[in-house]
Amino acid sequence: MGITTRQANALGFAACALLFGYALYQQHVLGLEPCHLCVFQRIGVLAIGLVFLVATLHGPRAGGAKAYGLLAALAAAVTAGIAARHVWIQQQPPGSVPACGADLDFMLDVMPLQEVVAKVLAGGGECQKVDWQFLGLSMPAWVFMAAVALGAWALWANFRRQASSRSSIRT
Repeated sequence: MGITTRQANALGFAACALLFGYALYQQHVLGLEPCHLCVFQRIGVLAIGLVFLVATLHGPRAGGAKAYGLLAALAAAVTAGIAARHVWIQQQPPGSVPACGADLDFMLDVMPLQEVVAKVLAGGGECQKVDWQFLGLSMPAWVFMAAVALGAWALWANFRRQASSRSSIRT
């Protein structure tokens, strides 16, 4: 017997919760402060996880499941795009990326949201710094791969045809 749509969405939520939990561990236990783009990637992972959670709790059929799959895939695509931008910034020659300046909380207090988003996506000096690597890849590179995998999982989980629960006997 295969995995149900509800179970697949629950696994997607669990993966997002683990990713977010690891980011918090990196920050609060290992002392790695997130840059602006890292914060946006966290928000993206939370958005993907929220869609998976609602889909799990709701347990929709056909069209509803597809809507959840598309929403989660869209959130994953945006998250992957932000992570890709972050990886690109990290690949630039040292000193070629200007400093971000103010911290995110201050910018949110004094600027309109669209201006904050534009400024953050432009990246900055602290976004270029690589504090952590695993297998030669920075955290944003891993977030990119995770977001792509989660988007693919969301589409697979919510667009696949479920086998009928009734078994048919052929004679």
